[in-house]
Amino acid sequence: MLPELAHSLIVPDEPPILELDELWSFVLKKADKRWISIALCRETRQVVAFLIGDRSAATSHRWWEKIPEAFRQAHCFSDFWEAYQIVIPLEQHTASGKESGQTAPVERWNNPLRQRLARFVRKTLSFSKSDVMHEICLFLFLHRYNNELALSFD
Repeated sequence: MLPELAHSLIVPDEPPILELDELWSFVLKKADKRWISIALCRETRQVVAFLIGDRSAATSHRWWEKIPEAFRQAHCFSDFWEAYQIVIPLEQHTASGKESGQTAPVERWNNPLRQRLARFVRKTLSFSKSDVMHEICLFLFLHRYNNELALSFD
């Protein structure tokens, strides 16, 4: 069994900056949307936390709690989704539009995910048939992604 995602993280020397975004995928049919919330560390480009769920405030709270303690005090940049404003302390959060470029790396990060895992492509014949497999595939991908980045820092 793989360790928690937090064990693959490099904690930056400087206070970290997180970029937050979400993307949708589906299980079985496109009407069964699953939202993937991602927190990406700007300095290391590693995925600090993720959660698959709906777009409710309760899901946002669970996602914020998954962010490791070493990153919980980070300044966060996100889009204007109101759930971010509910869970992230005001002094740690800056909501900005795409034109600012503050969330460009995390939004660009969605591309490798969709390119490498066909089940996360919006129009595809490959799709997850269960929530469990959907999460396991994402978890395995993120572990490999984070560990490859960690090796490049050595």
